[in-house]
Amino acid sequence: MTKPVRVALAGEALIDLIASQNGKLTPCLGGAVYNLARALSRQGIGSIYLNPLSSDRFGRQLAHQLLEDGVYLAQPIPTQEVTSLAVVNLTDKGHPDYAFYREGVADRAITSDFLVNACRDISSLEIVCTGALALDPRDKRHYLPWLKSQKDAGHWVVVDANLRPSVMPDMTTYRDNIHEALLLADIIKVSDEDLAHLQIPGNTPLECAQHLLQVSHAKLIALTLGANGAWLLTNAGTACFGQETVELNIADTVGAGDSFLAGLLAALLYQKFDIADAPAAQQLLRHAIASASLCVQEHGCVPPSWDQAQAWAAQHPIIF
Repeated sequence: MTKPVRVALAGEALIDLIASQNGKLTPCLGGAVYNLARALSRQGIGSIYLNPLSSDRFGRQLAHQLLEDGVYLAQPIPTQEVTSLAVVNLTDKGHPDYAFYREGVADRAITSDFLVNACRDISSLEIVCTGALALDPRDKRHYLPWLKSQKDAGHWVVVDANLRPSVMPDMTTYRDNIHEALLLADIIKVSDEDLAHLQIPGNTPLECAQHLLQVSHAKLIALTLGANGAWLLTNAGTACFGQETVELNIADTVGAGDSFLAGLLAALLYQKFDIADAPAAQQLLRHAIASASLCVQEHGCVPPSWDQAQAWAAQHPIIF
């Protein structure tokens, strides 16, 4: 490997079939964890995707794009299972609404033993990431033991809640599984909508996030509020808010949260995990917001490079 792997990612890789107003479905490469892997690698962070990909046409396209973006594949030999699909209807504001087809699919053909062993072989590993559809309680036997092993190994655990309640048959079990995963996390990313679905106590999203920080073992929580900005909260007591000052020409919001998290993690790694004070948190938030802002101005998930996000942040200062 020419670039040391610092982040390992496990979770869904799928095809978003994005519906237009005339009913046409346009296939786009997607999946929250898949997007995050691409976005991190584009920011210069050595990343490895742990789940298998299909030998079908969509699987080959998914693998090609990961490799094109510099992501390493833990399972380069494709599997016979088919690729996951998601039908995506965009609202008038460009927000995605999903319906998933994920039975007998390639990215779910994993075991906890494989995930653990794959990470054990990476001496440069610092962070592991999961979230979104990987938090389906039907797959907890794969992901939770892996997360526990990574925490025990001293790696930072990142969980992006990224709830999909409309496709989970049992919301109570789904919610409980997410809470169990969040208790293992050093970094938690949640949106205001995630907090509402998780039924976290509090009168505002910020109060809910503060409560989650108190009851979890997280060192850092990122709370995203869409166009209304984002908060970073640390277990040292820092609370930092940031928001764009310019009106963006939004194409859609597909991959925005993934690009935000990639920007946050890339900046965190370049800062050598410094979250000691408000200036450090502001640096992280500035780069994360810039990364998301560039993504939403593209159709589909087109994550920016580190230099692109740095340039945007320099030219478009955010409100703190």
